Amino acid sequence: MSTTTEILAEAVATSKTDPKRSESLYKQILSSTKSSTHDNQQQTQTLRDQETALVNLGQLYRDQNNAAGVAEVITLSRSFMSSTAKAKTAKLIRTLLDYFSAIPDSQKIQMTVLQDNIEWAKREKRIFLKQSLETRLAGLQLETHEYKPALALIDSLLTELRRLDDKMILIEVHLLESRVYRGIGNTAKAKAALTSARTAGNSIYCPPALQSSLDLQSGILHAEDKDYTTAYSYFYEAFESLSTQGEDDGKTLSALKYMMLCKIMLNLPEDVTSLLSIKLAVKYAQLREVESMRSVAKAHQARNLADFEKALKDYKDELSSDPTIRSHLSDLYDALLQQNLLRIVEPYSVVELEYIAECVGQGRQSVETKLSQMILDKVFYGVLDQGRGCLLVFDEPKADEMYDSAIETLGQVSKVVESLYVKSVSIA
Repeated sequence: MSTTTEILAEAVATSKTDPKRSESLYKQILSSTKSSTHDNQQQTQTLRDQETALVNLGQLYRDQNNAAGVAEVITLSRSFMSSTAKAKTAKLIRTLLDYFSAIPDSQKIQMTVLQDNIEWAKREKRIFLKQSLETRLAGLQLETHEYKPALALIDSLLTELRRLDDKMILIEVHLLESRVYRGIGNTAKAKAALTSARTAGNSIYCPPALQSSLDLQSGILHAEDKDYTTAYSYFYEAFESLSTQGEDDGKTLSALKYMMLCKIMLNLPEDVTSLLSIKLAVKYAQLREVESMRSVAKAHQARNLADFEKALKDYKDELSSDPTIRSHLSDLYDALLQQNLLRIVEPYSVVELEYIAECVGQGRQSVETKLSQMILDKVFYGVLDQGRGCLLVFDEPKADEMYDSAIETLGQVSKVVESLYVKSVSIA
């Protein structure tokens, strides 16, 4: 009878050529039981081989994009976990759960597996594993925009973590809380949660990856407040840190895109080209995501609404997938449309709406709506004559200083009368 080590070697050898055979061998290793005749050394080797088989089987299913298979491996690992140290158990289950990230559209299965394992961790009284799994589940709920259950889970987690004083997980959970509140549009609470995360981080050593995540979130919140200069500095810190770590998980590219966005929003689109020439950014310069931001910068520099719309259309997936970039480009589009409308109407006292719509390449209804909004915001002074289909533009009214002078004169007269009254009382 072959030992588990021999079976494992055969399974590894056939993983590329015959995945089905490899899968069968891995399951055979996992189903093998410890014999009473085995010595302790052989039992230890069997456990080690089973651990390797678990990880390799998970990798096999990951490469096949088989989310259900990865879920099955995690369930199979339960019997193995009961005989291992708690620290090793947590590491193993986190490794297996990480395989889901490479499988597209696997969030629902991953959430089901997480909830199942959280219940198991509660029954086994594995508190730290439960907290780790709940943190991951809250992150998934954030990704799938399930904000209400995410907040409920985060609140219960924070209560436990404050009691245990586990600073590291506390920082992660506060950061998650900040991202959830930002997702539902509550900027004040998002800032408060981020401040709590930074306060907890000040008392311990914060790993560079976590510090970069805090900087990214700080930059995003400052950008929400239109403080693009401060936001840029945070994004630069995050980009520099992530680049030196060498982790290519998408955050580095996001930080670079946010830096380019800040330059565009600061009306410095010409700086985008010089930004991409720095050493750390060169390797990203030819990527489609970066090219999309470069196209937006060129359109903004030329103040060309048609080019801006073309960039939004050509790079729809790249520019719309990130909510931060999408919201700020929407504001930029409105600002660019407003600048174009002002440039057209300024030389005229009366101008047809059809002509304005034709010049900016927009529908008449959208142009009319934008012009009425600009009039209400007192960007310029005018009236929309819908009967004639025209816009009447007025000069900016000058304040009449006569009223201010009259009020000032009356004030001085009042003082004179009061002083005369005081003198008359003293004489009497």
